[in-house]
Amino acid sequence: MSPSRKTPLHEIHQRLGATFTEFAGWEMPLRYSGDINEHNAVRGTAGLFDLTHMGELRISGTQAAEALDYALVANASAITVGRARYTMICDEAGGVLDDLIVYRTGEREFLVVANAANAAVVSTELAERVRGFDTEYTDLSDEYALIAIQGPVAKDILAPLTEIDLTTVKYFAGYPGRVANCDVLLARTGYTGEDGFELFTSVEDAATVWQALSEAGAPHGIQPAGLACRDTLRLEAGMPLHGHELSTEVTPFDANLGRVVRLDKSGDFVGRAALADAAERTAERTLVGLRGTGRRAPRHGYRVLDGDGADVGVVTSGAPSPTLGYPIAMAYVDHACAKTGTELQVDIRGKAVAVEVVDPPFYSRNR
Repeated sequence: MSPSRKTPLHEIHQRLGATFTEFAGWEMPLRYSGDINEHNAVRGTAGLFDLTHMGELRISGTQAAEALDYALVANASAITVGRARYTMICDEAGGVLDDLIVYRTGEREFLVVANAANAAVVSTELAERVRGFDTEYTDLSDEYALIAIQGPVAKDILAPLTEIDLTTVKYFAGYPGRVANCDVLLARTGYTGEDGFELFTSVEDAATVWQALSEAGAPHGIQPAGLACRDTLRLEAGMPLHGHELSTEVTPFDANLGRVVRLDKSGDFVGRAALADAAERTAERTLVGLRGTGRRAPRHGYRVLDGDGADVGVVTSGAPSPTLGYPIAMAYVDHACAKTGTELQVDIRGKAVAVEVVDPPFYSRNR
């Protein structure tokens, strides 16, 4: 077995006392001071994440937009320069290979960001799908580091380090600029449910940018944050994770994300026929939120039961919510049980624990 890859910030994480875990072939920081402390820092002030394990794929050329229109479910042609879009890459049967963010970095250039666990699959599939178009495809994953600063004071921490007027940077926008005198692609995106930014830097500049953000954020109480709290943050925000809420076994419509599928765009795209069919039928099982009672949280793979104890679904993600103070989960349940307010149960280690169907997100900073 080959050794896990290390990000250019690995030594910094070691000095910060991180506990590491292997994830998608990378040795990544799981936690530093503690899951709840890091989670609360992101909700209250700001957290700093190393996301270098993500995949970055560039498509450029005269037919770059048309190529992505065919390869993805989004209408890439409609993305304006400087903006980004959440989308998916599906197989011919409509199953989700991965969910992605696509940045339009130029009239004839796009940057596609894939999840770490699926980066290799997406890279291979995307390269094949754009082959028949007048494009140039480049996997830039080894050339980028990615740092995220997330939280209500993220803008205040970042502002003194860049010449970009952050008040003009819209949500789901990305601009080239400089942070701490280093070239970056600065994006107002994230995976925590908070305001924040993701900074694509060169591998060589990653440590400089991280240290500058750490120092600027110290008076605000910024905390380095690991993968563990990233998971509870995204769960509270109702954001899906591939391998849990998303997979090739489900379509975007099953996951209540049919809005990302642009069946109204001109031309064919991979999975179009299957997705058009999925849009017209009622899914046997659909993704819902569950609010738990007591202290025991539903976990991935736990069975969801109706009042008679019959199996009606399965939990995809679950945890105690540090922000809300009660257990939360997402689950696929039979359509008949998916209505908001439906009382169900989850089999937690042999005990049926009451839960209620709710609409995600569980937490929103705008509420």
